[in-house]
Amino acid sequence: MSRIYLCLFLFLAVVSETALASVLAIDYGADWIKASLVQPGVPFDVLLNKDSKRKIQSSVSGNKRQVVWLGRIQHRASLFQKPLGTTRCRVVLTSISSADVVETSRGTVALRRSDGTEWSVEELIAMQFAYVKELAEAAAGEKRDAVVDAIEIAGLRTLALINDGTAVAVNYAMTRTFPTPEYHVIYDAGASAIRATVVSFASAAGEGKSKSAAKDGTQLSVLGVGYDRSLGGTELDRRLRELMISDFQRKHRMDIRSDRRGMAKLWKEAGRVKAILSANTDAMATVESVAFDVDYRSKISRADFEIACKDLKDNMHAQSSTLWPTLNNITSVILTGGSSRTPMIQAAVKAAVGEKKIALNVNADEAAVLGAALHGASLSRQFKTKDIKLSDIGVHNIQVSYPAEAKTPNVKPRTINTLVFPAGSKAGSRKTLTFKRTDDFSLTLSYRSPPVGFPADVLRADIVGISEAIQNLTNLGKLKGFFGGGSSSSADEAGDHTEGVVRDEQSSSSSAPAPSASALEKAPKQDTITLDVKVHFPPGPPMALDDKRRSPTSRLVAVDNEELGKRHREEARNALEGYLYRVRDLLEETGDTPFVKCSQDGERRRMAEKLQETLAWLHDYGDDADTRDYVEKRSAVEALERPVVHRYKEIEEFPQALNNSQMWNWSTRLFLTDARMNLTNAEQSGLPAKYTSEELDGLERTLIEHETWLAEWVERQKSVKMNEDPVILTSEMRARAKTLENHLQRLMKKKAPRPIRKSTSKASTAASSVSEGAPVETPLEDAPQHHEEL
Repeated sequence: MSRIYLCLFLFLAVVSETALASVLAIDYGADWIKASLVQPGVPFDVLLNKDSKRKIQSSVSGNKRQVVWLGRIQHRASLFQKPLGTTRCRVVLTSISSADVVETSRGTVALRRSDGTEWSVEELIAMQFAYVKELAEAAAGEKRDAVVDAIEIAGLRTLALINDGTAVAVNYAMTRTFPTPEYHVIYDAGASAIRATVVSFASAAGEGKSKSAAKDGTQLSVLGVGYDRSLGGTELDRRLRELMISDFQRKHRMDIRSDRRGMAKLWKEAGRVKAILSANTDAMATVESVAFDVDYRSKISRADFEIACKDLKDNMHAQSSTLWPTLNNITSVILTGGSSRTPMIQAAVKAAVGEKKIALNVNADEAAVLGAALHGASLSRQFKTKDIKLSDIGVHNIQVSYPAEAKTPNVKPRTINTLVFPAGSKAGSRKTLTFKRTDDFSLTLSYRSPPVGFPADVLRADIVGISEAIQNLTNLGKLKGFFGGGSSSSADEAGDHTEGVVRDEQSSSSSAPAPSASALEKAPKQDTITLDVKVHFPPGPPMALDDKRRSPTSRLVAVDNEELGKRHREEARNALEGYLYRVRDLLEETGDTPFVKCSQDGERRRMAEKLQETLAWLHDYGDDADTRDYVEKRSAVEALERPVVHRYKEIEEFPQALNNSQMWNWSTRLFLTDARMNLTNAEQSGLPAKYTSEELDGLERTLIEHETWLAEWVERQKSVKMNEDPVILTSEMRARAKTLENHLQRLMKKKAPRPIRKSTSKASTAASSVSEGAPVETPLEDAPQHHEEL
């Protein structure tokens, strides 16, 4: 089995001046989807859907008007990229959905709609991711290839993928410290499988010179993974549905298996009954018109359910019991996943490890997505999170197979298998293989022990252009020695021993120091030649780049537009229907109601006729009408109601508009009185005045004009009845009052002039005497001597 995923990260770029970013974590399960958003200024929590629920159904459904699917379709993680010939894939889809299963051009699964259009699994999952992206925007291996394709089709960018057990471990370590190493088993009982992950928690010294890096972090190391893909919540639902099928056939003597819709209804009811049996000893199953116009009703006990699942009890802890005997110091077994609430699963795990080891200290539904969100935030430079270092492993033995080079033409061909990634290898590690070849050859990457239901080969790589590259080189002597071209037998033997040697290569995430520049200069330089590598995938290859950008994206855009049009159509119909009912209630009013007072008999009669006409149209043709028809019908009725509404609003707003006009008249009159008094005082004292007489006269003219107009038209309005159109509009009253207000405010904001200061200095006195014509003599330098002679 390729690395099972449940949690993935999506990176949403937020265009802003500060170039902030958001990290969206999605826990894509077989039954439910959970999502969490990490964004500056947004509380860190699980996203709510449009129904304010914390999880989203992993299904796509529709009707004939929509470009989606008839029936309820469960998208299981175990169905990604599986060939159509897999029996389990076909059985699961046909037992849940009423859609037809077909094969794509890539040999993968697709579903056919009633109109003949086909939708691949990636496109259907992209619809769900697009919906999750919409929720986030409103709030502010083989399987992984399909997930990445679906993410790109949905218009998102993949930041990272993480195993579900590792994500739960991150969530567990968020608020905890580990002074001494601890070992925990993450027991994830989901809908599609049961997985057990042994994780070690220990303190790790922080790296860097910052204050936050000086604090100790947490090191999470995955030590082992066990799984059972044939067991999970879906298998329990299937067993429970089989009980209901047998009970229905025993009571009604009819084969319900031939009715797809009936089987889908029983599947939904089985999930509901299973949830009830988790807390009760029995439950009542009820399905109206399940099939053949027959209602189904039966009482199901937990004991009968457990008897039906008796053969599964040993497997409920087998996938993890092989892991913990090697670790005698396990601290606890942390239960997570929706199916971990099932009593029989809890009892099986307790029997294997003891009741004291069971831990229910994480949220079984949300721990994975919250841990994934925290890990995704730690990968972004926009957020400061707790320093948690991850070390994950691969689950399967991965080998490379290639044909041995023939020494003589008649030698029987043989294949060499080299184990490159043993089970338990650190995720992210890299290996280098050395080959001595002069001709093109192929490599096959495959599982040594393939998982059940998956092809053994992962990919095949054809390395071509070797002989052409050799011919283009000039130093043939060195090449002959390098490729084992010597004629001695010792050279041939050396070539056999060095062929396919696997060397560990330091990964990019390793913390080992890089070699210095001087060391790189001293190291001998090797000439490298780039060769062409053609990669071929087994049945179920990833989608081509053009396919992801063109066809699926345009189809999803068409689906989104159709869904948006459907939403607008429903909103328009609901608005029309609600408006018509409101108008009908108004027409049925009697007495001195506002509507009756403001309307005339002829207007009410015309409105009633148009109302009956529109209601009849809505009843007869409303189901097939489009959005424009709904809007036009409503506009026709609104045109008759608009005069009545206008009169009522004018009557309601008239007192306030009149008070506003009178207030500005009084304020202006008071201002003029004070301003003219200040002007008189300034003229008497010889000081400059703030306002001129012309300015005050202009304001007074504006005031008199406004008072005259207001008095005239208010007097006319008094003779107008309530069901007649007003002769003066409140909007005009506010506009004329605003003109007077602006004129007044302009004068009030005017700055006062600076007063002229009087000078008493000797220079001022001398200047005044000069201006009167008095002679002024300039003193000479010998003036003191002349004074002595006198």
